[in-house]
Amino acid sequence: MDTVKELLTGSRLALSRTITAIENEYEEASAIMRELYPHTGHAFVLGITGPPGAGKSTLTDKLAREYRKMGKTVGIIAVDPTSPFSGGAILGDRIRMNGLTLDKGVFIRSMGTRGSLGGLSHKTADAVKALDAFGKDIIFVETVGVGQSEVDIVKAADTTMVVLIPGMGDDIQAIKAGILEIGDVFAINKADHEGADKLQAELNMMLDLDGSMLEWRPPIQKVIANQGEGINELIALIDKHYTHIKETGLLVRRRHERIRTELLELLKSSIGSYITKNIVDSGRLDNYLSDIELRKNDPYTIVRELLNELLKK
Repeated sequence: MDTVKELLTGSRLALSRTITAIENEYEEASAIMRELYPHTGHAFVLGITGPPGAGKSTLTDKLAREYRKMGKTVGIIAVDPTSPFSGGAILGDRIRMNGLTLDKGVFIRSMGTRGSLGGLSHKTADAVKALDAFGKDIIFVETVGVGQSEVDIVKAADTTMVVLIPGMGDDIQAIKAGILEIGDVFAINKADHEGADKLQAELNMMLDLDGSMLEWRPPIQKVIANQGEGINELIALIDKHYTHIKETGLLVRRRHERIRTELLELLKSSIGSYITKNIVDSGRLDNYLSDIELRKNDPYTIVRELLNELLKK
């Protein structure tokens, strides 16, 4: 397939076309991913999450610039909220990272959540693989929001960084949402604002009380992203965590779990597509509903028959 060959030889246009095919579920997307898959598994994937307004995009921009100074190539997937009305995404991250677009060693792509409750588009994993096969050393996955439904970032990342800021009403605004469990590194952005020291102290207290952190105690780094302060120290902590998970075997276990999750999601998506095409769009669903309402049939029998039909395919 020409698109795959072009992507593997460094064509940014082929990479863009591949991610577009993935995002829009074009027929050729699966074939492209089958060919790309043997070339994946090399990049370091850094997940970045946190509440709106925490400065995640600005911080991502600064981190990317520092990694480029180290000679690393960078891919950035910025997952934006999708409008429930138009289906369109805000896609503001590319504007905030506009200074990186001229760097050929950086590739930025915004993706809408497309209704995914986990804050990540279900196609994000494939987009990450495309960037990996393209040869990017580090891939950032920046996600929307933070909360119970946004912890899906851990399924896509080797290291997860949670970005918090002081003065958002609840100083531990995200702890109740479970981020203590997903954060490998914490960054307190806008550290020049009042309340930064208090937030750091409370985070430290909560982390110290968590008895599950025997192998790795997540560090906290204060930064002022728009001024570039604390960025190198933050990178040192990210690199330290990556070294830790490689040496302890945790990286292998995380990637094994990622493959398991992706396989299950792919199965669910494929079954869902089959149901939509062959049952919903074909009008069979309406017929089933009529039969159920008239008590000519029951939902349990119909589901069993449909499963048998699917298994014969």
